[in-house]
Amino acid sequence: MIDAYWLLFIVASLALIALPGQDMILVMSRSIALGAKAGVVTAAGVSVGLVGHTVLATLGLGVILRTSEWLFLALKLVGAAYLLYLGVGLLRTRRGGLAITAEASRPLGKLFVDGAFSNLANPKIAVFYFAFLPQFVSPSAQQPTLTVFVLGLAFAGLTFLVKAPVAVFSGALSAWLRSRPSVLIWVYRSSGAMLVGLGVRLALERR
Repeated sequence: MIDAYWLLFIVASLALIALPGQDMILVMSRSIALGAKAGVVTAAGVSVGLVGHTVLATLGLGVILRTSEWLFLALKLVGAAYLLYLGVGLLRTRRGGLAITAEASRPLGKLFVDGAFSNLANPKIAVFYFAFLPQFVSPSAQQPTLTVFVLGLAFAGLTFLVKAPVAVFSGALSAWLRSRPSVLIWVYRSSGAMLVGLGVRLALERR
C-alpha cells in the first residue's frame, strides 16, 4: 500500500507541475518550433535541472539562499538574464531565418543544456524544494535527509512524465506550423515575449 505521505506528495506534485511556468513554456516552444524530439530533450534537461536542485536542497542550499541576500540576488539575476537571452532570441526571429532554425541546426545537447540551466539558475526553485519536500517526510522516517533526496528525484521524474507528453503533443503541430510561416513567426515571438516577461518578473521578484 502506498504511504499516505507519498500519495499526498504525488497528488500535490502533479498539480504543481501541470501549472504553466517558464519550464512548460520553454518545452512547448521548443517542440512547436523544432519538433517533438527537441521538446522531449528540453523536458529531460529541465528534469535533470531538478535533480541538481535535489542535491542542493539535500545539502542545505535552501537555508543559505533564505539567509544570504547577496547569493539569492546573484542567482536570481543569472536566471533572469538567461530567460531574457532565450526570449530575445525568439523575438528576433525573422521569416527569412526560419529555414536555418530547423532542428538539425539546433544540437540536441544544446537544447538539453538550455532546459537544465534555465531551471538550475532559478533560485526560487531551490527555496521551493527546501520548503516543499520536507512536508512529505514522515515523522517516523529513520533517515529524513535521504527521504528528502528520494522525494526530489521523484519530483524530477514526475516532471518529465508530465512535460514529455506535452512536448510530443506540441511537436505534432510542428509540421502544420512549418507550412504556415506567418503563424510560426507568431509562435516564436509569442513564446519569446512570455520568456522575456518571466525573466523580468524573476528579476523584480522578492523572496
